Amino acid sequence: MSNTTLHIVNGLSITDYLTKLKFEGDILTWHEILCEGPTLKEINTPAFFKLRKKFLERVYNVEYDVEKIKNEFDKLKNTSNYSEIVLWFEYNLFSHINLIAAICLIKQKNIKLPLFLVCSGRVEGEKELKALAQLTEKQLFNHYENKIKLNVDDIATAQKAWRIYCEDDHNLFTELIVRPSSFKYLSNCLKAHMRRFPDTRSGLSTLEFNTLKLIQKHQIKSRHQLLGYCLHYQGYYGFVELQLERMINELSLFYAETEDTLILNRNGHLAIEHQKNFIKELAFDFQFGGVNRTDFQYNKKENKLIKTIVNAH
Repeated sequence: MSNTTLHIVNGLSITDYLTKLKFEGDILTWHEILCEGPTLKEINTPAFFKLRKKFLERVYNVEYDVEKIKNEFDKLKNTSNYSEIVLWFEYNLFSHINLIAAICLIKQKNIKLPLFLVCSGRVEGEKELKALAQLTEKQLFNHYENKIKLNVDDIATAQKAWRIYCEDDHNLFTELIVRPSSFKYLSNCLKAHMRRFPDTRSGLSTLEFNTLKLIQKHQIKSRHQLLGYCLHYQGYYGFVELQLERMINELSLFYAETEDTLILNRNGHLAIEHQKNFIKELAFDFQFGGVNRTDFQYNKKENKLIKTIVNAH
């Protein structure tokens, strides 16, 4: 066995950064958005790729390049040349769902190499949470030098999280939210995930509700400007432009649009004042792992998901 490192990184921007800084070892780039759409527990199978391709091409009208993703996953076929695997993922939900999937893929392949985590987020002296690509060279190397070795319990936590995500009872995340682990941002990410389901009062997710509040609070001139606000104020979601653009477009039921302004309409005011639940109006086929988002609603008072009555058996 050599002392070569395999780096698994969440996205091309990190690959480019590590390459620029001449990090030693090989790089596997994780090209997926597993925080959205249906998933299967077994990754890197024909059924998995078929499911993902159908969802992403239908919802986002983008090409899902199966061969490109498989070529990256194939780097895990023979790991005898590696002495360790370093996982480069970020503090947000987008990254963490990919992270737990990556760990599960490694275990599904029965790879027994030590796993290390480099996770960005809070940086000393900085107010904002930082993505890996936003770190200075010094900060990035410091993160790498302080990488965390994942223990057996950490890996078991990741495996359990992925199993729950792919199944239909996401209330089971509650136990993981309070479970100690080396994933310092996992609890916040899982809390954010629970709030992606429609709120029992408005029928909107927390991110959708906050987007309408942005329209109310700021003088928004266009959907493009609103997108900029959403990117900046989304907290622990870490969504990319493509995802937020879809959300903004689907929220058009709640705002009026002219050439130079967006303002809340009557529906928008009813929603943010919790005067009406709009779950039926927003009932479209959209899954988070093993659950359709409208099958459950988030009850803030009880801090849990409850079955949507109209969909109950």
